[in-house]
Amino acid sequence: MSGARPLQVGVSELLRHPGSRKPFAIDEIVEGLSTSTATVPEGSPVRVELILESLSNALSATGTVGVAWEGMCRRCLDPVAGEAEASVQEIFERQPVDGETYRLDGETVDLEPLVRDAVLLALPLAPLCREDCPGPAPEFFPTGPALEAEPRRDPRWAALDDLSFESPGPDAG
Repeated sequence: MSGARPLQVGVSELLRHPGSRKPFAIDEIVEGLSTSTATVPEGSPVRVELILESLSNALSATGTVGVAWEGMCRRCLDPVAGEAEASVQEIFERQPVDGETYRLDGETVDLEPLVRDAVLLALPLAPLCREDCPGPAPEFFPTGPALEAEPRRDPRWAALDDLSFESPGPDAG
């Protein structure tokens, strides 16, 4: 089915012949794909490669969904980018079970909810620029010869210097 919604696919021929298959592949821009740690850049397409298969009273979609992403390294906070890919194996039914299957609406399926779910689950929860990223170089740690010197004491703790945990002797009082 052609039109304004490329992720809406006509499946009337598939539904008439249970067991038949139809490949579906498209690179499509899907807006608003982001988590708190990673984002699909604006204008970056999502790669969708599926095999749609007719079942007796439903439709299955099996394949992959892939996308480029960008975010911040969780350790050093430098920009980081990568590719995410998710394998999908989902069912479309006329009466979907909420959270388990997707809607088969008449003789079309809208693949956008499936694509959104797959991409959001594939984006990294805690991106790293590299596996051995040491994180930022702290500015407040001394370097060089200062490391051997006595560490500076925080003056707010000075009152504790007079604190004693020994019991007073019999002469105290």
